[in-house]
Amino acid sequence: MITNHLYYPPDVQIASYLANEWSMPILLSAFSALCAMILLGTLTVVNHVHPNLPGTEKAAIWWFVLSGAIHLFFEGYFSLNHFQMGPAQDLFGQLWKEYALSDSRYLTSDPFVLCMETVTAFTWGPICFFVAAFITTSHPLRHPLQIIVCVGQIYGLILYYATSMFDHYYNAVTYSRPEFLYFWGYYFFMNFIWMVIPGMLLVSSVRTIAKAFKALEKAEKSKSTKKNGYANGSSKKRN
Repeated sequence: MITNHLYYPPDVQIASYLANEWSMPILLSAFSALCAMILLGTLTVVNHVHPNLPGTEKAAIWWFVLSGAIHLFFEGYFSLNHFQMGPAQDLFGQLWKEYALSDSRYLTSDPFVLCMETVTAFTWGPICFFVAAFITTSHPLRHPLQIIVCVGQIYGLILYYATSMFDHYYNAVTYSRPEFLYFWGYYFFMNFIWMVIPGMLLVSSVRTIAKAFKALEKAEKSKSTKKNGYANGSSKKRN
């Protein structure tokens, strides 16, 4: 176990730790380039296959494809390699070590983080891709699945914040370095995106389903009224 590192708390033990070979600007540029490629590829395919989709629907597809890719591949990498994050020098391994400056639990196989990331990677990840595909076909399962994945993402993020803050305030254990970039940039902002966008999509799906049920009830009442009117008319003719 190694304690000669930059992570918090300073005495946290990290197995076989090796400092990153690539600098922070290179790592963040590489990650941004991967995200841009995913978004550009999705944009190209959607505009070619479904050019008439509304802009809001296209944006939702881009989000779910990007979110699904990050969940399944990036977070899935952590889930499968959590026991060897310390010495990792591949791109994803170094990215996780860079992010861990804001939350060292990612370098210690923390049980909550590991379980949360595993569920996120292999449950929400694939569902994100299904939702993206269902948007293009107006599939009836689009909004139910969208609600499920959005609630899952928000719930996971709340627990992620809560467990860290509990240790900070009640156990006096801090996992993030104090610099603005790490706590507010990495830990707070980069994760809070999964509170804001899923929250907006959740509200949209709830409104859509509520509107559909309202229209169904109205149609059933109208059908029932017409049926009763027809029955009354037939009865009067017999009399």
